[in-house]
Amino acid sequence: MNKTVAVVVTYNRIEMLKQCLEHIKKQTVPVDIIVVDNASTDGTSDLFDENTEGLLYFNTGANLGGAGGFNYGMRKACELGYKFVWVMDDDTLPELTAHEKLLEADEKLSGNYGWLSSLALWKDGTECKMNRQKIKPKAFEFLHFLQYGIISAEQATFVSLFLKTETVKEYGLPIKEFFIWGDDIEYTRRISVINNQPCFLVGSSVVVHAMVNNNGSRISEDEPERLERYRLAFRNETFFYRKEGLKRFCYFLAKCCKHFLLVLFKAKNHRIRRMEIIVSSIFKGIFFNPKIEYIINN
Repeated sequence: MNKTVAVVVTYNRIEMLKQCLEHIKKQTVPVDIIVVDNASTDGTSDLFDENTEGLLYFNTGANLGGAGGFNYGMRKACELGYKFVWVMDDDTLPELTAHEKLLEADEKLSGNYGWLSSLALWKDGTECKMNRQKIKPKAFEFLHFLQYGIISAEQATFVSLFLKTETVKEYGLPIKEFFIWGDDIEYTRRISVINNQPCFLVGSSVVVHAMVNNNGSRISEDEPERLERYRLAFRNETFFYRKEGLKRFCYFLAKCCKHFLLVLFKAKNHRIRRMEIIVSSIFKGIFFNPKIEYIINN
């Protein structure tokens, strides 16, 4: 058993999953793998006739969303006794030394961090806009680590997030009720902002996020068939900005006003529907109050 386990959440993307697993298996420092399958119907389960050493497959039996899948997989990583957990989507392709560089950062930091995040690039080698980390305003506190490509951050995504399982046990699991969108932002900010733990972007650890496009996500521009998922995005963001105090919640409302105006003046279609999604989802988020789950040691 290796000390790190990669947790990969997948749903009906069998070909992408195969590429992800191949990249993980080729790491210069080996890792074990947990595949969490949200009840795919594309034959994903046929890839795993039985669990083998270093590769564990779990079918959740239902689509729990990304949030539920990471909740499930990170719980398993803790229960199985791993020291580190490395989480990623099934379209994440880690470069050969991605894991090695995360371990080097762990050593440079003497283990004193909440989480580490890799640099996520798109398929053409440019920055992946969906996975831009938020650098901590007072990053100069840890400026001496910049010589190693390590910079202080307060927000990241689940596209290559690395943390100790003891950190998961202390601060809890991702909120599964989020289903999709915002679960990683809430989780990383729970550790870095709410609990004031130093967290870092590791620039030498590189992954490719093989998304279809690199346009980011904006309700004023997105395709009509994708609009319903924004109900979860605005609801979930309302919840975690509420938890960060009045100043942060006011910032969030200002950001929502900007989205509303962009829809009003820039959206090419479904303007009423888009605006209704923003307003109704914020209202739902005010009353949305899921609980954080913690792992209880036996």
